[in-house]
Amino acid sequence: MRILADWLHGPAATVVGILTAGGHQAWFVGGCVRNALIGGPVTDVDITTEAHPERVSDLARAAGLRVVPTGIDHGTVTVVADHQPFEVTTFRRDVETDGRRAVVSFARTMAEDAARRDFTMNALYATPDGAISDPLGGLEDALARHVRFIGDPGARIREDYLRILRFFRFHAWYGAPDQGIDAEGLAACAAHLDGLDRLSAERITAEVVKLLSAADPAPAVASMGASGVLWRILPGAAPDLLTVLVHVEGTAGLASDPMRRLAGLGGGTGRLRLSNPQAARLKRLADATPSDMGPGELGYRLGEGEALDVLALRAAGEGREIAASEVEQSRFGAGQTFPIRAADLMPGLQGPALGARLKLLEGRWIASGFALGRDQLLDTGA
Repeated sequence: MRILADWLHGPAATVVGILTAGGHQAWFVGGCVRNALIGGPVTDVDITTEAHPERVSDLARAAGLRVVPTGIDHGTVTVVADHQPFEVTTFRRDVETDGRRAVVSFARTMAEDAARRDFTMNALYATPDGAISDPLGGLEDALARHVRFIGDPGARIREDYLRILRFFRFHAWYGAPDQGIDAEGLAACAAHLDGLDRLSAERITAEVVKLLSAADPAPAVASMGASGVLWRILPGAAPDLLTVLVHVEGTAGLASDPMRRLAGLGGGTGRLRLSNPQAARLKRLADATPSDMGPGELGYRLGEGEALDVLALRAAGEGREIAASEVEQSRFGAGQTFPIRAADLMPGLQGPALGARLKLLEGRWIASGFALGRDQLLDTGA
């Protein structure tokens, strides 16, 4: 089988051409090959070769290309051609693993390189003209959208426990919608839950955010719940709402959003380490969803985007779709500006009394549907 893709030509072809002209093998590998087969987007084009990093660097520089030693200890250099970066990695094999990182040595064959990868659909290689090489049977799995560990799932997981989370993330992104998750892989994940405790919060967070960014992560998250993985990283999370939330998002035209979906799971941050903006947004959504703020006030206080997030979460919790009137009210509220300033109440009021009066008038203004003007608000009694 052969893939046809624009990225096989242009700068990518320049890099592999330099390697093959230097007497070496050069293959496209991993996600770019997988996604070209299944019709997914290709954002990164990775190249592998039996040439060592020093040789790759010498050949690239001799051809006038820039080389960045991004992962030189693990056999990876980045070659920049026509302002586009391409990671070029020497064939590798694992010498030692501890569940978090691997000590690797260079290998001579594609079969050795393939054996150290995680899933069969990631162990696919393509020649410079797109011909597929499939050393481990990943082609059939990729075409069937079947996410399956290479060899013994338990052994692959013990090499790097992050593969537990990657298993569910890959199923969410690349698994067939009408096909259940791989049973053998699921059982291995359930059997190795303790390994998750060895992972850093940063690695866990990155995987969870990617998983929840998929078009429909609900089936994968449900499987995480069934295996015990979900509660190991998000104690208290409830996956049942996620299926409804994804449906609500679709009917409302909302893009996939990991923080909205994390709020829908209701488990807080658990073992995640979110950025400050992510954590602040998650808290706003978690606080506003059960509040008594109407759509207009949501728009005024949170802005149109986050107001829609809250409306989606509320609708999902009530098993309905977002009403068009709710959207309109939130949009209207987002465009309003409170007409009273602190200076309007000074010098008669100061300190806490000033703050209390502003809050009271703001509440009256919101309750009026934002209809009361400045003079009307200032004329109202205490």
